[in-house]
Amino acid sequence: MTDRVCIAALAGAFGVRGEMRLKSFTSNPEDVAAYGSVSNEDGSKHFTITLTGQTTKGALVVRLSDIATKEQADALRGTRLYVERDRLPDLPDDEFYHADLIGREVFDTGGAALGHIKSVLNHGASDILEVQLNGGSATVLLPFTQEVVPTVDLKANRIIADPPEGVF
Repeated sequence: MTDRVCIAALAGAFGVRGEMRLKSFTSNPEDVAAYGSVSNEDGSKHFTITLTGQTTKGALVVRLSDIATKEQADALRGTRLYVERDRLPDLPDDEFYHADLIGREVFDTGGAALGHIKSVLNHGASDILEVQLNGGSATVLLPFTQEVVPTVDLKANRIIADPPEGVF
């Protein structure tokens, strides 16, 4: 587990007065402004997020502290924003932060090692685990459902999968 979790990414300037489009990774997108100060990946820059509206592409329109021009906003395009893990709410037992899943080892129900979680994808319907297979760069996509992934044990650093036949 990491001490910091990515909660948003900046998508570029919105207008000429320093406002920006922001893609929120929080379950309720507007909550991104409720966590207080956020920082870039290396922690060298800190910002406060103020919501100003919403674009038609689903990104939030925000203002960041100390960003007043389009040029400053454009320079931050692609920047991911992080908060300290202890500022995030606790989750129920059957919910997980994506950051807690990435890197975990995946085993089948018989105990054989399959690979590790490379990323967690979500294209609208539900989460999908991208599993990088052991001994190579090939990956397999697994639906992150109770049926296919019956056990997530964060303390033991392992995920048990029961994939459909032929996936691995």
